[in-house]
Amino acid sequence: MLTIRSLVVLGLLWATADASPQSRKKGGNGRAKTAQQQAALIPQGVSKATDGSMILDTTWPRHPLQDLRSRRRLHPESGVPGGAAAAGTPGTMGLNVLLHANPPRSAGDGGQSFFDFPNQAVQKNLMGVAVLAPNKNLFWGGGSGLQRTDGVAHAQAVADLVTKVLPGVAAFNASDVSFTGVSGGSLLLSGFFVPAHAAQFQGASGGVLLNCGGLAPQVDVAAADAAAIAKTRIHFQSTQQELSSLQPAIPQAIAAYEKLASGAGAAADQIGVLQTVDNSPNGGHCEFDEKDFVSGVQLMADSFSAIMQGGNGQVAGKNVLNPVVGNEKLSFKAGNRRSMAAALRV
Repeated sequence: MLTIRSLVVLGLLWATADASPQSRKKGGNGRAKTAQQQAALIPQGVSKATDGSMILDTTWPRHPLQDLRSRRRLHPESGVPGGAAAAGTPGTMGLNVLLHANPPRSAGDGGQSFFDFPNQAVQKNLMGVAVLAPNKNLFWGGGSGLQRTDGVAHAQAVADLVTKVLPGVAAFNASDVSFTGVSGGSLLLSGFFVPAHAAQFQGASGGVLLNCGGLAPQVDVAAADAAAIAKTRIHFQSTQQELSSLQPAIPQAIAAYEKLASGAGAAADQIGVLQTVDNSPNGGHCEFDEKDFVSGVQLMADSFSAIMQGGNGQVAGKNVLNPVVGNEKLSFKAGNRRSMAAALRV
């Protein structure tokens, strides 16, 4: 029986000797440590979640698509509740898999929403999972800005993690899997993961929450994936003072996903229920509470059930469930004119 309710997987933490000027901390050789190397210094293991359940922090030992080594500090088969005993055992709880923001120094990030684990508390029978990006900069999709040069490989890695790795770590209901993106995590989900893997997860009853980021599909979308997208719950959440580079990208993503659903035979009223959008908060990038990056992301995590699981759509007293149909052209303020490259310090 599953005893780990909130599960954090330090996934894809691949070892590398490369250094990056992105970090101000120095290693023993005097070179700056990469964001990934800094993350490796944070202890893994078992801890307690905010709701009193357990967190397992561990590393995927090796990505099957790439000949790369990684560190794994805690072996699930070592007797940790929910480890080997749960392997291959269907569970009753679903998953909410979170892909963190990229590491903008201005937001105090460095995989910030991975380590904060905002979705750690169980909501309506979904346990939280947070996954760390698989490169030295902790940058989902690699590349820089809106150009995600490793997006295809990273999307495949996320799919493999859910379908091949997690079943050997914890018992869960594979038919109830949702995904949450934050900034760069949203870019990977919308640009690469959903377009290429929607059909693979079409049996799942969950959806995709895209926070402060969105890309139109960057890969070809097969007919089966388009058909699955037409049945998938998707919410786009942004703010009035979004990054200037994202202000056109998010509406383009909204229009593209609406078109995919329509092309797959979904009627406008069906699309309006499944695909929703909001950018009413008068805050900057990911500041959904109109105050701060971290607390804003936490607000959205706390509101997941209200938005994605049939709730009333209320976030901080506002209904965010606006149908994308008729709301494709979002209006933004010019308050945040930083480019994404500058904001993410890449």
